[in-house]
This record gives sequence, C-alpha cells and structure tokens, in this order.
Amino acid sequence: MILTEPQTVLYCGACGMPPEYCDYGPDFESHCNPWLLKSHPEIHAELRALRLGVADAKTDNRDDEDTTGPSRPWTIEERLDAFYCKYQPDKVDGVPALLEKYVGKEEKLFTALVKKYGPEPEDPYVAAATDNGAEDKMENLNISDKKKRRGVGAKKTSKVDTRVIIQKISRNKRKAVTIIVGMDTIPDLKLKDVSKAFSKRFAGSSSVKDTAGGGKEIIIQGDHVDDVAAMIVDKFKVPVESVFLDMDGEFVPFKCQ
Repeated sequence: MILTEPQTVLYCGACGMPPEYCDYGPDFESHCNPWLLKSHPEIHAELRALRLGVADAKTDNRDDEDTTGPSRPWTIEERLDAFYCKYQPDKVDGVPALLEKYVGKEEKLFTALVKKYGPEPEDPYVAAATDNGAEDKMENLNISDKKKRRGVGAKKTSKVDTRVIIQKISRNKRKAVTIIVGMDTIPDLKLKDVSKAFSKRFAGSSSVKDTAGGGKEIIIQGDHVDDVAAMIVDKFKVPVESVFLDMDGEFVPFKCQ
C-alpha cells in the first residue's frame, strides 16, 4: 500500500472556492482578488501570471480557424496589465499594488492613465464583437467607424469596458435572490433609481449594498435573472454584449429574445 501525505488546500476567504477557480464567479474583482492579494500575495502572483498566459494565448489565436474570440471581456487587472505593457512595461510588476491602492476607484485610475499616456489597448472581446459586423452592437457602443474602435486619433465616447453580471442565489428550496454587479460602472446612472425601478417591475424588495471591494451591488428578492437582463438592456441602454449571466460559475453572454 502506498500512502500519500495529506495535502493542504487553500480556500478563498471571500467565496469559499480554491483561488484558481475564483475568476469564474461574479465576485472575483470585488471580493476574491483583493482578498488573495492581501492574504497570499505569492499565490496571487502565480495565478496572475497563469491567467495572463491564457489571455495572451487567446489573443494570439484570433487569426486561427476558431473565430469565436474570447468568451469574456478583460478583468480590471488584465486591462491594467495590457495598458502598462503598451506604454510602460517596466511598471507591469507594480500592477497588484496599484490595484490595491485604487480599489473601488479603478475607473478614475484609467481616466488619469489615458489622459497621461493615450488610449487603452482594445479588449479582444470588444474587438471580436464589433469586427463580426454586428451593426446594432456598434450603435450601442456609440462608435461611428473602425478607426474610433481602434482608438486612432479619437476619444472613446462610451464605456465599452462595462461588464454587468447577473446571478441567482438560492436561499433555500423555495426562496432565491437575484444579484446584479457592475451597474455602478455605468455613467450618469443612480443606483437608487435603478433599484426602485426593479422593485416596481418585480413587485418585491430591491436594495443597493456595498461590496467588500468598494463597489456596489443590487439585490432583488426572487429569481428574475432573464427578465432583469432584458430590462438592463432595454430600459437602461446597457450594450447587450456587456451583460453576462452567471450560470453555475460560468459567465454566459446574455442574448436578447
């Protein structure tokens, strides 16, 4: 009989999953990543390097036969890595510390960086969405031509980096809540008004809560995932390619019926 020594498994203090699976959940940026960076920086660095390697592979293979493109937009960390790789490669190693410093204020950080260095590198997910000839997606992004999509000599007029994630969490066999993360990244939108609109639409309680990462989330009583997604696109004019459904830990792009 061969005996093996027991292995110690690390579990995320925010979501309870092993850290290598955290980015499949809706709270990766707001809860899991900040916790791992603070509690286990060496593991955070290893997983970050692994994720970047996967992201690079996806980008490099865009010209292959598989033209479906990336399955999700860049995370905040991937955006910042790409930005510094383009303008200041020597500062890439300082990205985790910068994220910790600006937690909850990431968009202000990007605004300052764009003003100082230039336009952000384009997210391959957004590029795939616009390059596939989807005119309705281009209208939602408020982009008039290809040069503006590429950021050549033009200022971006829309927050194409917005990502709204909708998740159902079951409290018990009969009760569930619908959680929406990312609505606070949409400009000129008051979350209290959004919450009231959801409460009126679904005839139940709806509230705005702070997340551990400094962001905001909206919690609605009941299972309304599909209806909430449709309302976010139709009423609040969020681009459909920016809305994702969390289906058992897998982000599935929402498709309008």
